[in-house]
Amino acid sequence: MNSERPDTRQHILACGQQLIAAKGFVGVGLAEILTTAKVPKGSFYHYFASKEAFGVALLESYEASYLNRLAALNARPGLDGAQRLLTYFERWAETQRGDDAAEYCLIVKLSAEVADLSEAMRARMLAATDAVLRELAGHVSAGQADGSIGNPQDAAALAQWLYEAWLGASLLAKLRRDDSAFAGAMEKTRELLQLN
Repeated sequence: MNSERPDTRQHILACGQQLIAAKGFVGVGLAEILTTAKVPKGSFYHYFASKEAFGVALLESYEASYLNRLAALNARPGLDGAQRLLTYFERWAETQRGDDAAEYCLIVKLSAEVADLSEAMRARMLAATDAVLRELAGHVSAGQADGSIGNPQDAAALAQWLYEAWLGASLLAKLRRDDSAFAGAMEKTRELLQLN
């Protein structure tokens, strides 16, 4: 273990996230993670019982970071509920269409790949999406309360529809290799929310 690295566990997770965001969970072997992180196999197994346990820890770390970014958006002054939602989805599109794999959403990247392979990772991703949905429902509810969102339907149901639409747009954008799915998702988002 490198004595200059204060948190070897977090370093392994960060290196693994970059690799997995680019190649997928199955496409990255333990040897590649160890080489990239420059740690011996014993260090990996000191922190993670298996590659699956590593995957769960990676998703937990990713979720915490993602929710922190959402909290930072909530803390931005002067944005109404609709502006917060639009900013969130604009950022979503930017990260998903960019060239930096480290910015890609791990839930988008891994959900179809590992949901049938690892119950523990599937459950972790579901919990993470539930947490994001609660945050998005809060933005919808705030927008309804401040008048920036005109649709009076249940905030949680609206948030779920939006999230599902944007997940689909992310997958289509990967297949099409263009922004048309994101443009369509943004248009439908504005329409559904009945922005004022």
